[in-house]
Amino acid sequence: MSILDKHAVIEKNATLLLVSSLLVVTIGGIVEIVPLFYLENTIEKVEGMRPYTPLELAGRNIYIREGCYVCHSQMIRPFRDEVERYGHYSLAAESMYDHPFQWGSKRTGPDLARVGGRYSNEWHVQHLIEPRNVVPESIMPSYSYLKDTELNIAGMDIQGNLKANSIVGVPYSEDMFANAEADLKAQADPNADTTALVARYPKAKIGDFDGDPAKLTEMDALVAYLQMLGTLVDFSTYNDASGYR
Repeated sequence: MSILDKHAVIEKNATLLLVSSLLVVTIGGIVEIVPLFYLENTIEKVEGMRPYTPLELAGRNIYIREGCYVCHSQMIRPFRDEVERYGHYSLAAESMYDHPFQWGSKRTGPDLARVGGRYSNEWHVQHLIEPRNVVPESIMPSYSYLKDTELNIAGMDIQGNLKANSIVGVPYSEDMFANAEADLKAQADPNADTTALVARYPKAKIGDFDGDPAKLTEMDALVAYLQMLGTLVDFSTYNDASGYR
């Protein structure tokens, strides 16, 4: 009996086909699921990745609250046109501390995965206040009220936010919990001593993000978040095949 004849027997016998299908699905499921019980992490560890600073995390919460993810993705796919426009394709590790992740599936506006450092703080503030002042063809709405809205530090419970993230695997430490509020304020204060902050959160951008040093606003937080996107991994030393060379 040829292979085709054997295959025809299976196709014509509903019971045999069902049993064979279940067997294939069972074996495939075991192969995919069993390793997850003994692997500590399925995401490649990449040098440079760290949890969000308290101010960046507050900015990320504002980003989600305002629905920015509806029009902006944070996922550069490994296609030539995307890499040439936005930069190195996104790595899984770059989203490992995102709960929820901000990959997105629609781009009314450009992808923001590597927007950090591409524009000045002033550009971001002007763009958020009146997008068409810097991008004439933009259809983005104005978020000028963020500059007038002081960050409600007491109401947001930033320490509790860090602890909630730590429950789902973000490696915040007791030291980070204890200094959460101080770190949040220091990051937006160009005159503050940020030595400890940078030690806890390497590559943290420091400065008066909204251009008004007299108050800490939601604009400060959002710009701080935008300015760190895509800046943690040094792709000049990254090797696609082995991680780092």
